[in-house]
Amino acid sequence: MEEVFSYIIGLGAAVMMPVIFTILGVCIGIKFSKALKSGLYVGVGFVGLSIITGLLTSSLGPALGKVVENYGLELQVFDMGWPAAASVAYNTLVGSFIIPVCLGVNLVLLLLGCTRTVNIDLWNYWHFAFIGAVIYFMTDSVAWGFFGAIICYIITLVLADMTAKRFQKFYPGMEGISIPQPFCQGFMPFALVINKALDYVPGINKVNIDAEGMKKKFGLFGEPLVLGVIIGIIIGCLACKDWDEIVNNIPATLKLGINMGAVMELIPRITSLFIEGLKPISEATKELIKKKFGDKKELYIGMSPALVIGHPTTLVVSLLLIPVTLLLAVALPGNQFLPLASLAGMFYVFVMVLPYTNGNVLRSFIVGLVVICIGLWFVTLMSPDFTSAATDVYNNTHDSAVAVPQGFQAGALDFASSPLSTLIYSAMKYLKYVGAGLLILLTMGMVIWNKVQIKKSEAVGK
Repeated sequence: MEEVFSYIIGLGAAVMMPVIFTILGVCIGIKFSKALKSGLYVGVGFVGLSIITGLLTSSLGPALGKVVENYGLELQVFDMGWPAAASVAYNTLVGSFIIPVCLGVNLVLLLLGCTRTVNIDLWNYWHFAFIGAVIYFMTDSVAWGFFGAIICYIITLVLADMTAKRFQKFYPGMEGISIPQPFCQGFMPFALVINKALDYVPGINKVNIDAEGMKKKFGLFGEPLVLGVIIGIIIGCLACKDWDEIVNNIPATLKLGINMGAVMELIPRITSLFIEGLKPISEATKELIKKKFGDKKELYIGMSPALVIGHPTTLVVSLLLIPVTLLLAVALPGNQFLPLASLAGMFYVFVMVLPYTNGNVLRSFIVGLVVICIGLWFVTLMSPDFTSAATDVYNNTHDSAVAVPQGFQAGALDFASSPLSTLIYSAMKYLKYVGAGLLILLTMGMVIWNKVQIKKSEAVGK
């Protein structure tokens, strides 16, 4: 069983999405050729996104490493990056069985009418496995590990249902889609509360500039492409020790700027492939449900947040927060985590923030600033148990990707910085059985509330 699911995960989204979409498409009545084409578009989208984020990491990583070296910014929690965190998650007993266990939970909730989301985002199941693995090593109990993973999964499904309509309304072409990814959903409550609070702040409540508004207000300098080039050049200059080194490294600095600009420009173009691939599946699903159940029943296809990270506001705010995050990491009292490898995942912070800030650049930036501050503390808090899990996995697999450097502890922005992961982790670590009881009550309350909302909406045909 472990080998089967390891093999599936190893194939990656680019290979498995065409398979899943073809099977799903044929099952809901789409012609084989059309279903295959939809899946191929999504698969190609994942390939393109992987190439672009790889370009971002390979370009930005060395420069940021130089900045850390020049200014002595080294802290005690080493940034392992999300690939290492995913490797830790899947190379445990919890991770080996996370896919069938969570799919089983999803099926039960669907049959009971407690969720509308069918979560086919199999590759992000590592988030659930991650929190399960950390709790497993913390408690030395596989049962508690699965408990944490399942609690996280159920809460995420409810949050995906709660936010689906708002998500679909804000992002064009996303009808019938929800985002059951706990990293993104964990920041949604902050976006909701902070955005509402900003309505009462004089001055800020009058500012309503989205990415298109920035282009009109700042002209050329409001373009994500140009902002990417400028930020890249600034980081390239900061990576130099003195003026002479800046002059000598002009070609490398300009190349970094162009690469950053390329990332900002190409991500939206690549993510448009997802929309093209999803549209036939989404439309056919809606038609099938309408034919079988009328207008009362509705299901959502749970997909990766990668579909929408190309939104201009996400790109602009993420880009601006990269250097700010480095400064925050050093300045925040109590923080020991310096994000470097994880910075490429900054885009995913804003997927469920933008529908609540309505794409407002200033509000999104403020929300991002708050959640990054909190996230840095959360990573520091979880680092001892993350280190134990990573060390154990390394001793069993000898995978260099999960090797924690001597004298450091392990950390990652994704998923260790998520409020949802920290809630479950803290409840289990500090409150133990009481914490487990509170998590059960919270989860049951959310599930019952969601079931009531689904029944209400079905009663009025919405």
